[in-house]
Amino acid sequence: MSEILAYQPAHAHQSTYVEARGLRQHVLVWGDLSAVSAHNPLVVMVHGWMDVGASFQFVVDELLARPDWAGRTVVALDWRGFGYAQPPAATDCYFTPNYLADLDALLKVLSPEHPIDLVGHSMGGNIVMLYAGLRPQKIRRLVNLDGLGMPATEPSQAPEQYVKWLDELQQPVALKAYDSVQGVADRLRANNPRLRADRARWLAAHWAREEGGRWIINADPAHKRPQPFLYRVEEVKAIWAQIACPTLLVEGADTNYFAFWTGRYGRDEYLARTQVIGDFRVVTVADAGHMLHHDQPEAVAEHLAAHLALPKCP
Repeated sequence: MSEILAYQPAHAHQSTYVEARGLRQHVLVWGDLSAVSAHNPLVVMVHGWMDVGASFQFVVDELLARPDWAGRTVVALDWRGFGYAQPPAATDCYFTPNYLADLDALLKVLSPEHPIDLVGHSMGGNIVMLYAGLRPQKIRRLVNLDGLGMPATEPSQAPEQYVKWLDELQQPVALKAYDSVQGVADRLRANNPRLRADRARWLAAHWAREEGGRWIINADPAHKRPQPFLYRVEEVKAIWAQIACPTLLVEGADTNYFAFWTGRYGRDEYLARTQVIGDFRVVTVADAGHMLHHDQPEAVAEHLAAHLALPKCP
């Protein structure tokens, strides 16, 4: 079998580290951070669960190839304990409030004076929706890529949820290691057959790292443990109601997001919740699943470019 050549980025990112909340946070940068201004806002992208900031490379390449994006600056974060961001010392689980606080702290460094354009995928999409309601003055435009919430809960479920969390804290967790980077790429394509082979090969080298002849996933295994908190829909809606910017949901036509909930939660229920958001639109990307930014980066970039367009000079 011939070796699969990796995707060649048209716009290479630079890696930088930011000390925030006692952790060494990792940020990928395309462009010039010093060029950020009120008229040229920073674009910040945040990834989903068990993913990395480099996941946005294919979409960023499409965006930066556009003449109307000349001079724009894009950053992508590695959430704590993912990619090359430092995990907290001796942590045994991860909580959504910490992601919100990390984002808040990083934005104080990356764009302290000017509102940003914020994009999030999956878990990241859910987080950016909350953040935009909590810090509405910081967000100029918001994009949620297939981050479609969770089923409603009842207070009576709390004891069971906490017991499950306590029990899982007592169990060891680990992530599978692979013999080669191609093995990692094959795993990515097994999860998502739409992912092109060359893109999978490139992404695998960022999704995992070599240690002692084995390829180790760039994620703290503690991410596999559930949070003990219930998903309280009325609280979420109260936060969403404070979103002040134009908000775009980009969904994959063939997303399997709701299949995970086995009939307990669906698209119509999610869209009903979003009615509390003043300026909210939905677009659907054909021939794309949950990882739509991998499946159809060209189409996703088109929607991002339209929604995040800068005002034209008079």
